[in-house]
Amino acid sequence: MDDIELRDIRVCIDRKVPPKTANERMALVKGSLWPPNIGVTVSFLDGEEILHQRVRDVARQWEDYVAQLRFFFRDGVDRRADIRISFTERGSWSYIGTDCLSITGDRPTMNFGWLSATSPEEELRRVVLHEFGHALGCLHEHQNPAGGIKWNKDAVYAYYAGPPNYWSKEDVDHNLFDVYNKDLTVYTSVDPRSIMMYPIDRRFTLDGLEVRLNTDLSDQDKRFIGGPEAYG
Repeated sequence: MDDIELRDIRVCIDRKVPPKTANERMALVKGSLWPPNIGVTVSFLDGEEILHQRVRDVARQWEDYVAQLRFFFRDGVDRRADIRISFTERGSWSYIGTDCLSITGDRPTMNFGWLSATSPEEELRRVVLHEFGHALGCLHEHQNPAGGIKWNKDAVYAYYAGPPNYWSKEDVDHNLFDVYNKDLTVYTSVDPRSIMMYPIDRRFTLDGLEVRLNTDLSDQDKRFIGGPEAYG
């Protein structure tokens, strides 16, 4: 991954502080999982209809692997919907799983801050799959409590302080270095191809670990989200 590939990449802003203890992998937060055999309602609070349709088409790719859950997209603005999507706030983010149910109806629970009706298909797919992964209860892969990335923290701070993210040191700590308590999560072996993994330039690690930009669900994403660990 060279500087030209990395320099314009925007990544998800985490909406929940990870309970601290350990380290990294495809993981789910136990307390935020949807119950089985449920329909999750989704509404758009703003944005163009053509963009709504593109987001719907991509989000439903998760349904091919989560047989016990379906997304029901509402017509018009429905502030009672479980998931409420905006395109107007800073960054792209989503509350994790059922955490969205604690957010008042006047607020979005998912945001796509840089997507538009003309966004390239590959970029839209990677962002929408990632955020709907959070909505299903998935964590960031690099904050999963099973691995351990040997970060070159100074290099990471320096990169994310600049465009297009403009993150503070606290933003970087929260979104990359903080990890989830293994007692609060369900997780598998590390999956560098997961849609929930940030791209990692080799300069960001002390051992040369590199993760390229993932734009599709990995085989492990598909198996894990539909397995007994996730939705019984």
